[in-house]
Amino acid sequence: MLALANQKGGVGKTTTAINLGTALAAIGERVLVVDLDPQGNASTGLGIDRKRRARSTYHVLTGDASLREVMQDTAVPDLSVAPSTMDLLGVELEIAKERDRAHRLRQAIAELVATGGERPVTYVLIDCPPSLNLLTVNALAASDAVLVPLQCEFFALEGLSQLIKTVEQVRSNLNPRLSIHGIVLTMFDPRNNLANQVVADVREFMGKTVYDTVIPRNVRVSEAPSHGKPVLLYDLRCAGSQAYLKLASEVIQRERALRNAA
Repeated sequence: MLALANQKGGVGKTTTAINLGTALAAIGERVLVVDLDPQGNASTGLGIDRKRRARSTYHVLTGDASLREVMQDTAVPDLSVAPSTMDLLGVELEIAKERDRAHRLRQAIAELVATGGERPVTYVLIDCPPSLNLLTVNALAASDAVLVPLQCEFFALEGLSQLIKTVEQVRSNLNPRLSIHGIVLTMFDPRNNLANQVVADVREFMGKTVYDTVIPRNVRVSEAPSHGKPVLLYDLRCAGSQAYLKLASEVIQRERALRNAA
């Protein structure tokens, strides 16, 4: 389970959730994207019309539905999505007094894994909202690790330090197994001197935690969501698609290395 988290908006969390999920499915994994952002952009980008979201992650967190009841197939084989709706905006108030409020998603995922099926899910990617609220805490409490999309811009490291503190707090209080799986640099323009400096600074500060793959700023990646498609379906040959395929391979290689080390 990987939570895609960064409290800054516009850094590529949803785009990465959609396209990393697609790339993982394309190379043989069975993937579930859990949309925890009330805006529901991951659901829209995977082709799930708002009229088809009678049940959503809101119902999972309130205990009114299981993940299996909520998840829907997408146009990508072996890629499903648990869609979100604007109802998520009020879920924090609804479950605030419940003792298990921070573990609702963990319980739902555990139930899904336990029921298995012919083709069990091998990767769960959780698209978090751009804030450090109860939805994000649920994602971090449910995950094995955090994947951090980081835009190549001036304030990148400032937001990263706050997220690292949050991860440490969740590890201490809710989820001792939580770690940072990796940082993926997004929206990179090699012609921009500042972008190159940000890449150098982040790699110096975070070392091997930063993935080798860098996601370029790419028009086709930006266009794909308006067609309800991941960029790998919209234009497989573009630079953005190829970068996400490389990132998927790198994610899997890190997983194998961690398992072998354990």
